[in-house]
Order: sequence, then structure tokens, then C-alpha cells
Amino acid sequence: MVGSKTVLVTGGAGFIGSHLVDRLIELDYRVVVVDDLSTGKLTHLARGVNFHHTSVTQPAIDEIFHREKPEIVFHLAAQVSVNHSVRDPAGDAQTNVLGMLRLIDASRRHGVEKFIYSSTGGALYGDPEYIPCREDHPIRPLSPYGLSKSVGEKYLDLYRRTYRLNYVALRYGNVYGPRQDPHGEAGVIAIFSRTILEDKQPRIFGSGEQERDFVYVKDVVEANLLALKEGVIGAYNIGTGTGNSVNQIFQMLSEILKFRKKPVYSPARLGEVHQISLDATKANLEMGWQPQVSLREGLEFTAAYFRDMAKAPA
Repeated sequence: MVGSKTVLVTGGAGFIGSHLVDRLIELDYRVVVVDDLSTGKLTHLARGVNFHHTSVTQPAIDEIFHREKPEIVFHLAAQVSVNHSVRDPAGDAQTNVLGMLRLIDASRRHGVEKFIYSSTGGALYGDPEYIPCREDHPIRPLSPYGLSKSVGEKYLDLYRRTYRLNYVALRYGNVYGPRQDPHGEAGVIAIFSRTILEDKQPRIFGSGEQERDFVYVKDVVEANLLALKEGVIGAYNIGTGTGNSVNQIFQMLSEILKFRKKPVYSPARLGEVHQISLDATKANLEMGWQPQVSLREGLEFTAAYFRDMAKAPA
């Protein structure tokens, strides 16, 4: 797994992508990053990274493949907001379907050895028939975001069967941790952390009893690395198998940050699943992956990061 191969990371200046880039550099890979900086930050990137400021939707992608000759692609760039996808399904598809297809086809034409796709488990299965969901659970997304991620997986399966492009689709739970954007709509833990540290009342949409499978970012990074193993092909859930409610998350963060105000409740948002958790048995058996960071530990790490950010000079 360790080596000097060239890897391309789309969305590499973003939340999950930048943590992955850090690990790849530690493992002595040559790292190329493509990011349009719509949510990513250059400050997240370590020195020695070959950075291209563009979107996966742009024709420049083919020139980047021609020049950099990546052997492995980690595709994390995406429109990640469920709510935004409901408001602008065409914009969601532009990035998550057409951008994805441009990247897959470039990978096929330039002889990429393996394509690792950051998919979703939280938005893919819809309202589950059972929990935790296995990979063979029916795919019935409730939002354009979940649908666009599913279409990406279908293109990868087509390209594997037709062109022998090896791929792994990692179906994440709700990823959280340091560097997550606290200003967007996705990432309730980052949003709560920022709001609490500003001594404001956090807003909870719906009853707060909706459950998510929260998985720490560094565990997700390790799943990406293990996906490089030979023989690992297809879709894998990456989650803890346990759901926690938004109210529970708020309570735990309030304890960690010693916050005493109550949250404000607003109407539930369209397209959001009420209850989901992911069975990652397949990832454990075939990749050797399992989460290492408990929810309490992860929340403490995340809260400490946002506390340090709040103290940092502007």
C-alpha cells in the first residue's frame, strides 16, 4: 500500500480530502489535488502537493490527467448538501453526475489502476426497511443528492464491466471531525460546535430525534487507504452500525463545551432520511476496516479543534 505512485485527489483541499492528502503524503505517495475551492481551503493543504484550481466539471481535467499521469484516483469533490440538491437538482447533477462522468472517462482513457469513489450510505438507501443497512438494501434515495451518488456508482459498475476500470465505492455514514465546514448546511456537528462557541442557540430541524450514523473523519481516511488493497472491488458501507439522534449529539457537545442554552426547533427539511445506520461487516471482512474512534472521543477532538479555531486571530 505504501509507495511512490501518483494519486489524484479531487476535493483534496476540502474536509475529508485534506485529511486523506495528509495521510497519502505520510505514506510517500506523489499527490495531485484538484479543487475548485468552493468549500475547500488552500490552508488545509500541506507543502509538496501539486495543486490544480479547477472543477471536475471543466475540460481542463483531461489535460491534468495527461500531464500528471495519475495511477490512482480518489474522487471526493461533490455537491454534498441534501437541501441544496432539492432546491437545485440540475446543479447537483452537473457536479455529481456530469463531473463524475468526466472524471471516470478520463481515468479510463489514461489507464488509471483504481478509482476510489466517495459515495453515501446516509442518503442512498432512503427510509430503510431495516437497520443497520447492508450493501444489498434497496436503493431508494429521497433526494437528488442521494440519486446523483447512486448514478455515479452505476457508471463505475458499467466502466468496470465494459473497460475493466477497477473501482471501490465507499458509502459513508455522516462523516464529522476537524476542518468540516461549519457554515454550510451539511455537517451538524461542525455547525453545532461553531454556534455553541459563539454562545448562540443552535437550530435543530424537525424533532431532533432523527438518527444518523456518525463516523469520524480519520476512520474514513483509513477506509480509503484500505480500498487500495488488491481484490477489493465494488460498494462498501463505512459506518459504525449505530444511530445517534441529533438531540443526543447536541446534548453531548453541550456537556463537552459546558453549554447551557436550549436549541431552537424548526420544521423538518425535505429529502432527509429520518433514521439510518450502516452495517460495515463487508468492509471489515474484505478490507479489514473497522472504526477506531468512539463518538465521544471524536466529538471531543472536533470540539477542541473548533475551540482552537475560535481563539485563533482572524
